[in-house]
Amino acid sequence: MMNGEKLTRKMIIQALVNALEPLNYVHAFWEGGAAAFDRIDAWSDVDLYLVVDDKKVAEAFVVVEKALKSLSLIKQKYEVSHYPQSGLFQAFYRLKDANEYLIIDLAVLTVSSPDKFLEPDVHGKVVFYFNKTDDVKPALLDKEALVKKCRERLKRLRVRFDMFNNFVQKEINRGNHLEAIDFYHRLVLGSLVEALRIKHNAVHHDFKMRYIHYELPSEITEKLKKLYFVTDEEDLQRKYHMASKWLYRVMLEIDRNGVERLVTL
Repeated sequence: MMNGEKLTRKMIIQALVNALEPLNYVHAFWEGGAAAFDRIDAWSDVDLYLVVDDKKVAEAFVVVEKALKSLSLIKQKYEVSHYPQSGLFQAFYRLKDANEYLIIDLAVLTVSSPDKFLEPDVHGKVVFYFNKTDDVKPALLDKEALVKKCRERLKRLRVRFDMFNNFVQKEINRGNHLEAIDFYHRLVLGSLVEALRIKHNAVHHDFKMRYIHYELPSEITEKLKKLYFVTDEEDLQRKYHMASKWLYRVMLEIDRNGVERLVTL
């Protein structure tokens, strides 16, 4: 870029559209993430999805990187591995002439990929920049499958927590407070967050902390924040008991209301 001008998301997307749309093996290109939930701000990255013929993934990445290099030096690339059967190939890009938050998260999907991440209930209203086929379109949420998945997760959360939650107390007793706080965050609070998400927004039950401030009631996120920030050993002991009791209450509430009701709300 000239004169110190910073790249914008619009400039990046337009360069990719110009490079990809003419290619016959590229079928659709869209943006998800913050754009799909109408939450773009100054710190949003660019979540892009591309559908290509099964044997053209490598070529697609070459085209993408050539287009990006026409705008700026690629300062950093980070590839993410997925199971081959997923048909999902992913890489993150940081551009020298874009601001530090405008990272490009590119998911290249094959035509045969079983999941295109297009259910509006889960992934929001994605923004298509081009779509050449009727095969790539928003899909309905499989509510029966979601209910089954949430039931299984709740059962596993309960069994896992009952079996291992005293690891926190064990390490507190030993004076191993770093280990104790690690178990507290991963096992106790991690389980609590998933249970709360099932209760309040089951479609994102496995999103961990992603979007949590937007999707859980503010009084819940404030209470969680207080549990996450531990000041000392005594505070850890107290909050461990508080979080454990809260988790059992939430799971009991879900049992009483039924997962089916939560999913159909």
